[in-house]
Amino acid sequence: MINVSKSFLPAQNEYQAHLEKAWNKIWITNRGELVESLERQICDKFNISNIIATTNGTLPLQIAIKSLKLKDEIITTPFSYIATSSSIVWEGCAPVFVDIDKDSFNIDPYKIEAKITKKTTAIIATHVFGNPCNVKAIQAIADRNNLKVIYDAAHAFGVTYKNESIFEFGDISTCSFHATKIFHTGEGGAMFTKDRKLFDIMFYHHNFGHDGPEAFHGLGINAKMSELQAAMGLAVFPYFDKILYRRRHLYERYMEHLVGNNNLSFQQIKKHVEYNYAYMPIVFKTETQLHDVAKALREEDVFPRRYFYPALNTIDYLSGQYMPIAEDISKRILCMPLYFDLTEDAVDNICRIINKTII
Repeated sequence: MINVSKSFLPAQNEYQAHLEKAWNKIWITNRGELVESLERQICDKFNISNIIATTNGTLPLQIAIKSLKLKDEIITTPFSYIATSSSIVWEGCAPVFVDIDKDSFNIDPYKIEAKITKKTTAIIATHVFGNPCNVKAIQAIADRNNLKVIYDAAHAFGVTYKNESIFEFGDISTCSFHATKIFHTGEGGAMFTKDRKLFDIMFYHHNFGHDGPEAFHGLGINAKMSELQAAMGLAVFPYFDKILYRRRHLYERYMEHLVGNNNLSFQQIKKHVEYNYAYMPIVFKTETQLHDVAKALREEDVFPRRYFYPALNTIDYLSGQYMPIAEDISKRILCMPLYFDLTEDAVDNICRIINKTII
């Protein structure tokens, strides 16, 4: 069976070597040395200002909204994972959808200002499949309208734009370290900001509001990463460059086989970007073609994923205005298997099936 993703796992003894440190200290949560070590290594490798490791990738979005004291309306994208919009609703705000650019799949900055009202407080944009948004245009809009910017960078670990980590843009960026991601801690995530005062607020929020062991700075929640999660991250992290190289090789192999098929189109990666090859999305001419290919692949135990489907503006509790591009692409896009252990033969066979099914 070939699934759309498969977790990269280091040798068990490598994971155990990190766990042993937590065992010896009998310290498995509450920001031990493993969490702090992982944070330092990530910051050092990618030249990142500040990081807070968290227990998953959704709480950072909620904490970001809380830390910026956002209210009322937040402009966002209809083409993302549900957590992007559900976090807005969870924090008592209202998502206002803006359609996407058909080539990048990211929110279209040139459609944002038409949706800004007196109630708008922020923009939450997703770097879809790790492809950076038009961060310059979005920031200019935010500056003109006194808005905050949060980037859902769940897919964007290791991505740089003009040699700067993508996590350095906006007021706050968030990331997922879920087991299916290019870098993972089993389950986990992180949040980033260049603003040290904002960082302190986020830190309090992620640890029950603690200000030392006996005082409280304010409202908080438990979003702390455990030492067990950090141990996995520390075991995986040394392999990141190797994982990236392998994924790039497989991604390019897909493209070599498929780019000549006139029934297919592909996400256009932004210029000046060092990409991380987080996903292998394919857009078909019709939804019928998508179903035909998915069926043919399943018959050979290959399981791609409709990602993202449906468009978020069509979900009942998020219902918004018609988003023609996002809704259209969401019906025609399918992510192919892409992971470290995937073989070249498997990629070749997947491409053979696709090209044979839709000529």
